[in-house]
Amino acid sequence: MPPVPRTDPPLSFADLVRRGTAAQQPRQIQPRLQSLTGVRHVAEAGPPAGAEATSQPSEELKPASESQESLLRKKRDVGRDYRDFVVNTRQNLVHVRESTKGTQGSPVMLFSNHVRLKSCSQRHLYKYNVIYTPDIEDGRKREALLSELEKLLGNRCIYDGNSLLLPHSLGETEVVSKLKNEPVKITFELSRELQTTSPDCLRYYNILFRKYVSVFPSDSVDAHYSVLEIWPGYVTSILPYETGLTLCADVSHKLLRMETAYDLISHTREKARGEDAKEKILRKLVGSSVLTKYNNRTYRVDDIIWEMSPSSTFTKSDGSEISFVDYYKERYGTVVTTLNQPLLITKGKWKKSRQDTPHQPIMLVPELCHLTGLTDDMRKDYRMMRDLSTHTRMDPDRRQHKLNNTVQKELRDWNLELEEGFLSFSGRTLQDVRIHQGRRMFDNHKADWSKNTREAPLLRAMSLDHWLIVYTKGNYETALTLQQNLQRVTPKMGITVRNAKLLEAADTVQSYIRTLEKHVLCLLPTDNKEIYDGIKRYLCINYPIPSQCVLKRTLDRPKTPVTIATKIALQMNCKLGGALWKVDIGLQNAMFIGIDCFHDIERRRKSVAGFVASIDPDLTRWFSQCIIQESGQELVKGLTTCLYTALKLWSEQNSSPPRSIIVYRDGVGDGQLQALIDQEVKQMESYLENSYRGQKVRLTFIVVKKRINTRFFIEKDGGRLNNPSPGTVIDLKVTRTEWYDFFIVSQSVREGTGTVTPTHYNVIHDTLYLSPDAVQGLTYRLCHMYYNFSGIIRVPAPCHYAHKLAYLVGQSLHQQPHESLSKSLFYL
Repeated sequence: MPPVPRTDPPLSFADLVRRGTAAQQPRQIQPRLQSLTGVRHVAEAGPPAGAEATSQPSEELKPASESQESLLRKKRDVGRDYRDFVVNTRQNLVHVRESTKGTQGSPVMLFSNHVRLKSCSQRHLYKYNVIYTPDIEDGRKREALLSELEKLLGNRCIYDGNSLLLPHSLGETEVVSKLKNEPVKITFELSRELQTTSPDCLRYYNILFRKYVSVFPSDSVDAHYSVLEIWPGYVTSILPYETGLTLCADVSHKLLRMETAYDLISHTREKARGEDAKEKILRKLVGSSVLTKYNNRTYRVDDIIWEMSPSSTFTKSDGSEISFVDYYKERYGTVVTTLNQPLLITKGKWKKSRQDTPHQPIMLVPELCHLTGLTDDMRKDYRMMRDLSTHTRMDPDRRQHKLNNTVQKELRDWNLELEEGFLSFSGRTLQDVRIHQGRRMFDNHKADWSKNTREAPLLRAMSLDHWLIVYTKGNYETALTLQQNLQRVTPKMGITVRNAKLLEAADTVQSYIRTLEKHVLCLLPTDNKEIYDGIKRYLCINYPIPSQCVLKRTLDRPKTPVTIATKIALQMNCKLGGALWKVDIGLQNAMFIGIDCFHDIERRRKSVAGFVASIDPDLTRWFSQCIIQESGQELVKGLTTCLYTALKLWSEQNSSPPRSIIVYRDGVGDGQLQALIDQEVKQMESYLENSYRGQKVRLTFIVVKKRINTRFFIEKDGGRLNNPSPGTVIDLKVTRTEWYDFFIVSQSVREGTGTVTPTHYNVIHDTLYLSPDAVQGLTYRLCHMYYNFSGIIRVPAPCHYAHKLAYLVGQSLHQQPHESLSKSLFYL
């Protein structure tokens, strides 16, 4: 025992570039770009457009003292080397210093959505820090002052809000400009000369591409569904890979509802009928995203000011008073027609890495704010979702696009050009994985073995002897049919299901709770989140027993009652401690851990870290624990407590500690790798060294990244592009020389239904010395061990279990689950 620790058809790239001169560019793809570049773009240097509509008066400009100026120079020098953002984790992994390439599997020729950037000449670029004296915080004002200096700077310059990239030298230059008749000295301080392919130029190139590639409005999906518009576009990034700098471009869509925030306020007031309309409006609007067409920007609604209206006035930065109605008419030519509406408040974009940064609130007029995304009713509309998928889910062949000459010309001005064609290289397809279920073995046929699962005894079947089904008025027949279907499908799987006690409850949280006892299945008439959360809180915290919630409309599907009953039976078996199948992992006596964090961006509640660990060699028993953290906190403190309990349970099950621990960590950005090594890896490594000095327990730590824009394709007969097969591994060309990283396409996508998204893995710590073939094969096999789906998933099972746990606690429970549930998969 361990010691106790402490639309229209998708537009081509060329179409988008042609339309770029006639349309403004929405910014909804900004967060994805930031996660790729790790730096702040020019568009975020200052407050969003309309920021003058704040209650804060402008500050008086005062000259800076000598010491202040030196501080400003340090503050303004954002010329950090690109290597500051890219941690070289491979240099400490001695076993892969020579090569991170595997050899196992069948070779396959692949294409990616990357195009290589190359230098046209040996000319240099010049990076300047731009220093304003006195200091100017408003990014738009800084940019406006620079725009007046075209004669000095020329028409080719890229400004990121703090520094400037030029294709020619200025020398050390100072100019004096004026802001509101007050002199402002602008100093251009040479930071360094750069090669055109230098990684330090990346943030500027990404700004340049955002000028030409973004998201543009298109017609609505269908005349019948004129309530929605699809805005198609591209997400782009330029990053250095083994082959040099490459441009990655992927299709992106924004769903814009024709309903405005004011429409929602009006409809909610009409339906309230004497109830607290304001409370209902707040619940519906706060946390939602809105888009303002006058400047094509997206904002998050944080609150509503009922006491103010568009007729209210505010102080502009020049000290003059103006009403919101006049401001929008003067600034944007937009007329506000309804004067008796409140104002919305947004505090600016929320980022995990900047949760402590204060935000200056911005006020918005509801009438000018279009709602984004889908409502619950829209998601329930099968026809609408089907039509949407035809526009947004594109197969690989439809994603193919060509870069326009306009972009090529702009790049040549910076001594760059794009190579012809997409990057191609050889990948490998790993061997099929054998599934062991009881005495039977079968292959992962087409990444789905659900039919095999229901035809043979499970690995560990659990009886369902004492349980109830709680239903609401009018749903007795549905509950009885569900019980009969469960008893019909479970005998082949070795599960004994005795008759349940059927109890009726009113459709309220209190009524359900009064009825609950034993093992429970709750039949819910609607997907009312309040009722679901209330049931789960009671059964996971106050009265901890396994429970299953099922929507009535799920059971009402006429063609799939047996399939649905089978899935419910498998899920209930897991929650009772059963096991469905296993695979040969290929590593003896190893514990696997998954860690993921849930951040409630809408309500900004506490963040939740989910920790899940296998406690038997076959990965059929799991321990789980949550850590409640400050809002937005990604890196986890207190991992040693989780690790201590997991190792204690392992030792109780297996009489000795594991030889090795492999951690899959999801949700961490590239800019957090060093902090991850310094905090989470160090916590675990220190605990293992102090606790097992006589017997070395080795640790491997792998970062998992799902939200990536890289895509891979294979070419079929006739030149059509298609998805790679499950098990395709890519560990060259689009991987990084500083990392021990690779991609795996693990899941299957039916032909014609969309493009498969690979998962990126980065081994940042490895005292187990796993070879590329070993870690790639191990990772792929773990994608077969998630018990809530009889098929292959995108990420290893422990990683997805941790996600499900953190999501349940963060969305529904909001506190630690009861300790007695920690050894069951209650969160499935």
